[in-house]
Amino acid sequence: MNYETRVDTSDTEDRVVLDEESADENKRQRRKRMWIVLAIVVAGALIAAFLLSGGEEEVAFAPEQGDTAPAVTVLAPGAGTLQSSINATGTLAARRSVPVGSVGEGGRVVSVNVDAGDWVGAGQVLAVIDRSVQRQQESAQAAQIEVAQADADLAQSNLDRALQLVERGFISQADIDRLTATRDAAVARVQVARAQLGERRARNAQLNIIAPAAGLVLERSVEVGQVVGPGSGALFTLARGGEMELLARIGEAELDAVSVGATGIVTPVGGDQQFTCTVWQKSPVIEEQTRQGTARCALSYDPALRPGGFASIELASETVVAPRLPESAILSDEDGSYVYIVDADNTVVRRPVEIGTISDAGITIDSGLSGEERVVLRAGGFLTEGDLVRPVTE
Repeated sequence: MNYETRVDTSDTEDRVVLDEESADENKRQRRKRMWIVLAIVVAGALIAAFLLSGGEEEVAFAPEQGDTAPAVTVLAPGAGTLQSSINATGTLAARRSVPVGSVGEGGRVVSVNVDAGDWVGAGQVLAVIDRSVQRQQESAQAAQIEVAQADADLAQSNLDRALQLVERGFISQADIDRLTATRDAAVARVQVARAQLGERRARNAQLNIIAPAAGLVLERSVEVGQVVGPGSGALFTLARGGEMELLARIGEAELDAVSVGATGIVTPVGGDQQFTCTVWQKSPVIEEQTRQGTARCALSYDPALRPGGFASIELASETVVAPRLPESAILSDEDGSYVYIVDADNTVVRRPVEIGTISDAGITIDSGLSGEERVVLRAGGFLTEGDLVRPVTE
């Protein structure tokens, strides 16, 4: 027995159509949400850029309507008289350092009269060495003078008596000559004894260690009880007159620009005090390794100036007549330093320059510019030689 089953496909087809329409609607909704999110992100980025720029949008070289050439700021710097300066560093030292040691026989130190930091006068006794043995030697030499003088007096008396007898014929002329020679030898021995005593006293005086000049004691290297001699080295170091100096290390090229007599401002490290100095000598030798020389700058004494300390110096160098430009106007590459100038046809031209001293007021141009050119002040890195621009004078 056959059964026939009737299947209604209309419901199935309707469900398929509804599912497809629902899928399409979901895709459209997702695409719409994606565009909304993207728009929000772009709007947020624009708002942030607007806020960061202060509400103004700056477009470099934005041309005005009807003008295709970008506007650039230019300046004709002119040429002025400039007092250039050189900044350097160096070490403080005594201008004339005087080492003082033992020049006598030496011996045991019995007293030291000064210390580092004391001022002393010329001839002042700095330390005393024991001289008990030398005093006895001095006494012996003084006694030798008395002995020699007694011999000389006796020889003179003998000669005087002989001269009285020679007239009577009792003594020959030969005897007179012999007695005269004896008297002369005795007198000479007196002089020798006196010279030996003077030598002994001079040696004893050298046992005192004396300041050869007035000045400030920088170092003391001796103590009571120490045995010293001519080979002991410097026992004291003096700064003659208390004068100090800065040994400024300056580059080879800059050293030529510094003249003897130039003034500078010295600032010791660790303090804010400044001192005026004068260049009194330039080193005739340049070190091969560093290519630097030394400018010796004299300073008056001040407790803040300690030899061996580090200090900076600003030295006034030669006066020049040259243009000066801000740092933004000067560019550099492997070929050296250069600037961009705008010629009569408003075309950008590259001009090589040599820069001089650098200061807060700008950079001095040693060569390459006369000062009458129109120099591009800013954004020269965005230009290329040959570009046509619209110059705006600063």
